[in-house]
Amino acid sequence: MNRLWEKYDGFIFDMDGTIYIEEEIIEGAVETLNFLIKQNKHLLFVTNKTTQYRKDYANFLISNGVEISSNSILTATDNIVNYLTAERMGKKFFAIAETKFIEKLLAESYGQNSELEFSDNPEEIELIIITLDRNYTEKKFEIAAKALLNGAEFFAANIDSTCPIIEGEINDAGLIISDLEKRTGKRLKKHFGKPSRTMIEVIKKKMQYKKSCYLLLGDRLETDILMGNKMGVDTALVRSGIVNDFNRAVAQPTYNIESIKDIL
Repeated sequence: MNRLWEKYDGFIFDMDGTIYIEEEIIEGAVETLNFLIKQNKHLLFVTNKTTQYRKDYANFLISNGVEISSNSILTATDNIVNYLTAERMGKKFFAIAETKFIEKLLAESYGQNSELEFSDNPEEIELIIITLDRNYTEKKFEIAAKALLNGAEFFAANIDSTCPIIEGEINDAGLIISDLEKRTGKRLKKHFGKPSRTMIEVIKKKMQYKKSCYLLLGDRLETDILMGNKMGVDTALVRSGIVNDFNRAVAQPTYNIESIKDIL
């Protein structure tokens, strides 16, 4: 089980719950990543969390001693922003999301011929976007529900049910999506994080070697490991993040390990 680092030329890492939880680095993660870098392994970092920008994630790892580039970080935020600014310009949207996510979406469309516009009026909202929102309220839910019933399109940056925190887990986008689907009868049209086809294609474009040369590591069966299964890469489920429901046979990891340091 150990010395998995010798078997693979590339490693695809989930971030929150695998490398760190909130602002706390998981024991051995920095040493493991730096060892792989010194061995000239190709590293990619993939996150569904939308509360910061890609450069923020890179700066956090750099500040903790991991010398990486923001170009090696792939986010659900960038994926959905790229899609909406290419395919839905001029639309009015409402997002159950945190401020940085909304600001990113507005900033990327600013100055173009037809900008995206934020609205909390259900009568004029054309797009509903769901992601992690630690300031989620019943009022936000009602706005989204009414807009969906009025015909708004239904998108999500990610579909994680929970997000790991130091004390355990908090509710994430997946639970809000489920509640909105039950309330309105409308189904989610598209999402852009793990394990979506969009994220898979973004990762594939970044891979330097064939898929048999990569190991994907993450803490969540239904996003990380399922995406690895869909991609056809080997996977390692770590136990440093969320608690998985193993009664749900949603995906099968190649390896089960305690944390990423166990690949050394």
